[in-house]
Amino acid sequence: MPDSRPLLLVAGAGDTGGRLAVRAADAGWDVLALRRREVPMGPGVRALRADLRSGEGLAALPRQLDALVYCPTPDERSEDAYRVLYRDGLRRLLDRGEIGRVLFVSSTAVYAEDAGGCVDEDTAVDATVFNGRVLREAERELDPHPDAAAFRASGIYGPGRERMWRRAREPRPGEPRWTNRIHVDDVAGALLHLLERPRIARAYCGNDDAPALEHEVIDGLRARLDLPALGAAPGPVTGKRVSNARLRGTGWAPTYPSWREGYATPPA
Repeated sequence: MPDSRPLLLVAGAGDTGGRLAVRAADAGWDVLALRRREVPMGPGVRALRADLRSGEGLAALPRQLDALVYCPTPDERSEDAYRVLYRDGLRRLLDRGEIGRVLFVSSTAVYAEDAGGCVDEDTAVDATVFNGRVLREAERELDPHPDAAAFRASGIYGPGRERMWRRAREPRPGEPRWTNRIHVDDVAGALLHLLERPRIARAYCGNDDAPALEHEVIDGLRARLDLPALGAAPGPVTGKRVSNARLRGTGWAPTYPSWREGYATPPA
């Protein structure tokens, strides 16, 4: 008998996409996980090898998909690498055939705000740095699609992502800068939640419930490492505070509502 499960393509099944693929398979989706390198995937997930930058291997994909989640990671941090992967790669997939719902994992880097103000989905996307500008270009590829959304994730953290722990061990104070984050498991959960909603908006900010000043986070992690607090470095308050109200309004709630839960245990 033909498979009656809805077909989902996770394009860029790395850490975030791989977690989503496993969750979606458990929830009853028929999942194709696309990666540039062959790696074992979770149970119920079919792995495919293809290159989103060049298009190599994409001919093997089905022309009809019930849903696409586009969440690759560039190999290098340059404007050309971002444009080829995010804008051109997404366009290539959208042009291939008939796709139902589309979610593109973008970033809150599309917002230029840097004076401590709040941003949400109605804030102007006016980034001047290259990554934010290119991601906004990629978001525009969704405009002709009737059922698509940009998921603007803030700083994704979780197992294996230990930058803040390393930073907390350094003997220098944190900045008086607003920071925003979301646990990788909450990203996967939010994406699956949006895939299964009857209707979606055109954009969502993916963030936990509690933007925090960097120096507060650093000193909080230092306390968990039995290190003394350092306070804030001198200077004005900068950064932005990202609101998750629209995403919350769909019925989603983070498992890790703040950095305190997400960074509960120092890495071994």
